[in-house]
Amino acid sequence: MIFEELNLSSSLLKALADQEFVNPTPIQEKAFPVVMSGKDVIGIAQTGTGKTLAYLLPILRQLTYSNQKDPRILILVPTRELVIQVVEEINKLTTYMTVRVVGVYGGTNINNQKQLLFDGLDILVATPGRLVDLSMTGILRLKSIQKLVIDEVDEMLNLGFRPQLISLMEIIPGKRQNLMFSATLTEEVGRLITDFFSNTTKIEVAEHGAPIEKITQMVYHVPNYNTKVNLLELLLIENENFSRALVFVSKKKTADRLFETIDAKFPGQIGVLHSNKSQNFRINALKHFEEGVYRVLVTTDLIARGLDISDVTHVINFEMAETAGDYINRMGRTGRAEKDGVAISFVTEKEKVLQIEAETLMNRQIPVEPLPGNLIVSNVFTEQESPTNLFDKNYHKASTIKDSQGAFHEKKEKNKKINLGGPGTRNPKFGKQKKQPVAIVKPPKFKF
Repeated sequence: MIFEELNLSSSLLKALADQEFVNPTPIQEKAFPVVMSGKDVIGIAQTGTGKTLAYLLPILRQLTYSNQKDPRILILVPTRELVIQVVEEINKLTTYMTVRVVGVYGGTNINNQKQLLFDGLDILVATPGRLVDLSMTGILRLKSIQKLVIDEVDEMLNLGFRPQLISLMEIIPGKRQNLMFSATLTEEVGRLITDFFSNTTKIEVAEHGAPIEKITQMVYHVPNYNTKVNLLELLLIENENFSRALVFVSKKKTADRLFETIDAKFPGQIGVLHSNKSQNFRINALKHFEEGVYRVLVTTDLIARGLDISDVTHVINFEMAETAGDYINRMGRTGRAEKDGVAISFVTEKEKVLQIEAETLMNRQIPVEPLPGNLIVSNVFTEQESPTNLFDKNYHKASTIKDSQGAFHEKKEKNKKINLGGPGTRNPKFGKQKKQPVAIVKPPKFKF
């Protein structure tokens, strides 16, 4: 099928042609008529299969011109990066249309966003936290919402946004169309659907957890963190095709630490991105990576969901994802748009259980590669990798006292002295004696 076969307007078709989009993906093809019918939809598809356009195309096809100030379309996403990306996609698709779109998220001046809302808009793209903040100011009114989209809903719940979602469900009009799109369908998502949606049509284009076939997966079993660093540097030195690699770690501190280490050997080629960085820093880091300024971007799972970064050649799990679903989402950053990709994992002994969980979800084993012969295997373990003692003191440790004579030994000369307490206070035969009271004789009184 081609896009011309869908019931799209000429403006949308022209915008798609400008981006050289010819064929809709399976999720786009299946979701379009269902969304157009007005039914509630839950769309499940692999990462990188075009879920964003799957809901944007039918929404924009039905959106009519209006000069009212209140938004009619509300799109919720979990991160500020995803807000920016969705807004960019809408702007590209509406090149030949008159559509007002605003993106709001935390970490930036709320007054500027209030002004944009006051000026009027058609589509609002937001993170839940900032949306609640704006709705409480009275500037944002949600009484005109006709369609609610929750993108990456499972990740939104994982990030703890359920209270905000419930609050929003209660203040937006009950008569609306609900659209939910995600790569996974968890039990918590199912409960959310049961509580707030009715007659939902489920569109699933691939079995949950199925890996993207065009991605080559491999695992290196390594002993510790420092060997992982050596292996990453070696791969970057010996493989020029590592031209745009995402390196995933689990914690923000690890991301900064790894960045500082490898940036010293590859100056100007490495970037870092996580939630502690400022908004401008994060935007610039993504921009430099997409434009090829950065060869490597070290990041947490912050960008593993939803973001469409083109032409990522390699995904490297410097640390294994804590859940099998996160492993799938990380891997989905490469091999997008029918292109080949490579996913490499560095796995320690403790992380092998996470590897097994990912393999179980995918129903296949990840091939294990031998370590390169010229790899420097470190014997130095980090504090987190070192085995901890069961007790504060090692009571089984041998004594380090020199010339120890055991529990019984001759007293030193200074300790052999006997303290008799002074003359008249101690009887050698009966031990210490009590002092005898001294009689006090008062002088006689004389009468004159």
